[in-house]
Amino acid sequence: MRVVLVTHYYPAHRGGVEIVAGEIASRLAAEDGFEIEWHASDCNPAPGGANPRCQPAVAANFIESRWGLPYPLWSWDSLARLVRAVRAADLVHLHDCLYMCNLVAFAVARIAGRPVLVTQHIGTVPYRSAALRLALGTANRLFGTLVLGNACRVAFVSETTRRYFERIVRFRRPPLTIANGVDVRLFRPADEERRLALRRELGVREGQLLLLFVGRFVEKKGLPLLRQLAGRLSEALWLFAGAGPLDPELWRAANVRVLRGRDQAGLAPLYQAADLLVLPSYGEGFPLVVQEAMACGTPALVDVEVARACPEAAGLLPSESIAGDDAAQRWENRIRLLAAADSGAQARLRLAQFAQENWSWEICARRHAQAMRECVAGNSPR
Repeated sequence: MRVVLVTHYYPAHRGGVEIVAGEIASRLAAEDGFEIEWHASDCNPAPGGANPRCQPAVAANFIESRWGLPYPLWSWDSLARLVRAVRAADLVHLHDCLYMCNLVAFAVARIAGRPVLVTQHIGTVPYRSAALRLALGTANRLFGTLVLGNACRVAFVSETTRRYFERIVRFRRPPLTIANGVDVRLFRPADEERRLALRRELGVREGQLLLLFVGRFVEKKGLPLLRQLAGRLSEALWLFAGAGPLDPELWRAANVRVLRGRDQAGLAPLYQAADLLVLPSYGEGFPLVVQEAMACGTPALVDVEVARACPEAAGLLPSESIAGDDAAQRWENRIRLLAAADSGAQARLRLAQFAQENWSWEICARRHAQAMRECVAGNSPR
C-alpha cells in the first residue's frame, strides 16, 4: 500500500503530533505491504531511512517563531510535489485537519478519489485571547467539519477530542479512538540506585523536590501558570525540557533550569529522576509526555480536562483545574500534597505497570493499519 503521510513538522520539532506520527509510521513501514512517503516542513531535520521516505517541504515558520502558533506555510513547489504524491497514492494519512498542507492534501485526495484517514489530536483550545478562540472555533466548524466529515475514517487520540468534534461533525463512518502508545523499552522505571545517581547528575540536593515540565514553551502548555508556580515553590528545582518563545530562562529564576535538544532517549532519564511532571496544558487531548512519565513511574499533575481524556487512568492521574484566579494557589497546594504523599519505589512501579499494560505503540500502529486497509478496500474508483 502506497501511503502519503502529511504532518506540519517532523519529530525533531519535538511536538506531540509529529512524534506520534513518526512512531506510527516507523512501525507501519516495518510491516510488509506499507510504503510510506512522508511530507512535512523542513524547519527541522527529517528522519533518515528509505521507508518512510521523507520529502521535506520548504516552509516559512514565522507564525510559530513570532506568536508561538505552530503553523508553517509551504512553498508553491513543495505543495505541487505534495499534489503529485497524493494523486499517485493508494491512501493519504493526515495528522490533524487544519494545517495548510493537510487541507491541500485532503482537497487533492477528494478530487482524485483517494481515501483519507485522519488522526485527530487537537479539538478546542481555550486560549486567553478571545480572537484566537474565535478563530480556532470558526476554523473547526468550517474546515474541521469539511475534512473530518468527508474523510474515509477518523481516529481520535482521546475521548475529549472525540466528544468535541462529535457535537459538530457528521462522520461518514463511526469514528475510532486510538490512544497513543509508549516505547516501554525506553520509558521504564530506574532502580533506586540509578535514580539517585541521575538526581545527583542533575544537581538535585538530598531531599529536594524535583519538578519537571516537558513540551513547547507556549501559552497553551501553561507557561504563565508555571512561572507563578516556580516562584511559589522556590525551594524546588524546576527542569524545563523544550523550546519556544516563552523561554523560562528569561525568568531569571535561580531554581529554574532549561534543557534543550533532548530526544526521546534524553528525556527518559529526566522522567526517571523527577518527583512529579507538572503539565498545566489545555486543548490537546491526552499529551504523550504524560504517558511517557507514567511509564517511567513518575506521577503527572494535569488539568482536569486532560485527566478526563483518559478514563482508564482514573485514580492514577491527579488533576487540578487551570481555570480561575486562584489556579496558582490550588496548583501549589496540590503539588505540596503530592510531594508529601507516598512516592516510593512501589508506587512508581504501580504507575509503570499500568502504562505497560494499557499503552503500546504496536497496538496503536496495528489499529491504524487496520483502518487503512478498510479505507482502501472500501474505496471505489470515482
